[in-house]
Amino acid sequence: MNRRHLIPTALALAACLAMPAAFAQGKDVKIAIIASKTGPLEAYAKQTIVGFNMGLEYATGGTMTVAGRKLVVIEKDDQGKPDVGKSLLAAAYADDKVDLAIGPTASPVALAMLPVAEEYKKILLVEPAVADSITGDKWNKYIFRTGRNSSQDAAANAVALDQPGNVIAMLANDNAFGRDGVKAAKDFTKKAKIVHEEYLPVGTTDFTAGLLRIVDKLKDQPGTKYISVGWAGAPTPFAKIAELDLEKRYGIKLATGGNILPAMVAYKNFPGMEGALYYYFGIPKNPINDAMVAEHYKQFKTPPDFFTAGGFSAAMAVVTALKKTNGDTNTEKLISTMEGMSFDTPKGKMTFRKEDHQAMQSMYHFKIKVDPAFAWGVPELVREIKPEDLAIPIRNKR
Repeated sequence: MNRRHLIPTALALAACLAMPAAFAQGKDVKIAIIASKTGPLEAYAKQTIVGFNMGLEYATGGTMTVAGRKLVVIEKDDQGKPDVGKSLLAAAYADDKVDLAIGPTASPVALAMLPVAEEYKKILLVEPAVADSITGDKWNKYIFRTGRNSSQDAAANAVALDQPGNVIAMLANDNAFGRDGVKAAKDFTKKAKIVHEEYLPVGTTDFTAGLLRIVDKLKDQPGTKYISVGWAGAPTPFAKIAELDLEKRYGIKLATGGNILPAMVAYKNFPGMEGALYYYFGIPKNPINDAMVAEHYKQFKTPPDFFTAGGFSAAMAVVTALKKTNGDTNTEKLISTMEGMSFDTPKGKMTFRKEDHQAMQSMYHFKIKVDPAFAWGVPELVREIKPEDLAIPIRNKR
């Protein structure tokens, strides 16, 4: 074979060798979103999914592509069950060949899923599960979280509630979310006094006995008395608290954080109530929130809710990272890109803390106003609590 025949052969070989890289660049980016689409947290899950898809559309300018790669979202329902969530995540990584996963809704499910991400060496971006332990003692390097954690909730609510002379009883879910939330609240309560902890199962329908135990612990206490509620899932205890008229009968006020709009209907019974929340559509003032609110009204004729913003924020984080890697979904490259990465969200700028991959973010001190134009108690902004105002501890063992 002479030299003239060797040149085209060499060129053809070079083209073949280049094909896998070009093909990889054009391959779909597969993303699993695992959420409790059925069960007590169904409303949260549906909002997260809506927000995530809406966020991807916004972040990609409607193209659903990054660096020439199409974003494909695979939805899975963990039913609020840890064993189901664990198996679904394994199947997403192993069978669906997803590049990364988002979710889940419930903290107990998230805790079951963390080791799966480590086993498959793939990113799990936790949204919206809250328990501190997710980015604390159960954390591994494949875990990032856009959702707030229990300490962020507790530190923000301490701004409103931790005052000398206040006496507090805690009511929370009997699970990782509730117990981590109470633990964090105790850590951040320096001036007020916590006298009782009451834990009830998710899905509780009759709150009477638990509330009467709280009344018994609080009613004879000196000072300003509060029942502080950290509750996730339907039904909620707020309607029963209003029915028992605890403030009028015993001088016991309600203190709680934000919630989804249907749960906040009961807040109308507590005008002037103060607390801190993660998101309310009327509070943040920025172009991304404006766009999300407008699009949500356009599609659903209603404002976006608590967890819609969370899903949207997760999408913004994913697309920001993929743009920075030019579409490269190699896990180690994504991790190095996302550690310390800032990204814009409906709440403003968030930043993944390098040490535990928890998103540092603003929270909002609110006061409830009754407005006849809204079916729910409206949280009016008292002040934005910025990330630097929240001394959130690093709880992992990195």
